[in-house]
Amino acid sequence: MSRISSTGSSSSTSSSSGPTGNDFSSVSLDEFMQLMITELQNQDPLNPTDNSEMLAQMTQIRQMGATNQLTDALTNLSLGQSLTQAGNLIGKKVTALDETSKEVSGVVDRVSVKIDEKDRTKREVKLHVGDSTVDINNVREILQPDATQA
Repeated sequence: MSRISSTGSSSSTSSSSGPTGNDFSSVSLDEFMQLMITELQNQDPLNPTDNSEMLAQMTQIRQMGATNQLTDALTNLSLGQSLTQAGNLIGKKVTALDETSKEVSGVVDRVSVKIDEKDRTKREVKLHVGDSTVDINNVREILQPDATQA
């Protein structure tokens, strides 16, 4: 009998191009229904899966997919907020710590996004103050512009 464990792995194999591993963020409703139908077709007729057990398994699969989608959405929202915040600092004088933990003071002239080489889904918003690069989270103070610059 084919059963889906709580970790999301299946004891049966399928020739379809459905999801692999434990990442259910890309499971579409059609793939999910196909998985459920396959589960029903492959169960032992003399020892069928209890309906409540099957519903619990299906609920766990959907919750994992929804959790992954929510995490992705919140990560993208956080990045968007950081970009907005950084964009608002362009042209403003700030004091901050650069990547070597040295204090930097100056006008933010541009913003960039650094992508983590090991995990391409991780991104950091960077401010450029002269020749220094500053993480958006390391800004200590936003200074008032000089009266001569206004």
